[in-house]
Amino acid sequence: MTETTNTTTDAPEEATGTGEFACRTCGRTFPTDRLHVLHRGVRHPDDLTAEERESYREAYLAEESEIRSFRIRALGMLVVLYFGFLIVYALVA
Repeated sequence: MTETTNTTTDAPEEATGTGEFACRTCGRTFPTDRLHVLHRGVRHPDDLTAEERESYREAYLAEESEIRSFRIRALGMLVVLYFGFLIVYALVA
């Protein structure tokens, strides 16, 4: 059985009425436009227009900011947890 792959489909950006966004290059669907833009920027950078490139940069910077914020909060929680256990151990032991 021979399988053919069409790399440039004419699928619209929003494929279904459920709000899922489909990649016009590979057909993969995403629940949000932001995830769709990030996917296109990472997986299909050569197929982007200037407007899509700018959207990707904005989405990437926002994602980077959120990840940095999460890392700082996670580190803070680990420090609080560590010293909390240390204090409890010092009081109990």
